[in-house]
Amino acid sequence: MNSLFKALNDETRRKIVELLKEDDMNAGEIADKFNISKPSISHHLDLLKQADLISSEKKGQFIVYSLNTSILEDLLSWILSLKN
Repeated sequence: MNSLFKALNDETRRKIVELLKEDDMNAGEIADKFNISKPSISHHLDLLKQADLISSEKKGQFIVYSLNTSILEDLLSWILSLKN
């Protein structure tokens, strides 16, 4: 769970998660939404993958990223369990 909180602790990564909530995207499409280098976007994507927040699938010459909603459901369940 520490990697999950670390991944969500960065504004750029939170914005990537929000983008992927709308639709699956490749790294170039994601990078086009930011004013940072493509290697930096790649680093953010790697951290999100390590936290299991996103998954990737090779489609042709592109790697397409998608949001892993099950990890978010687990996080929400854990947070709600703290209320009791």
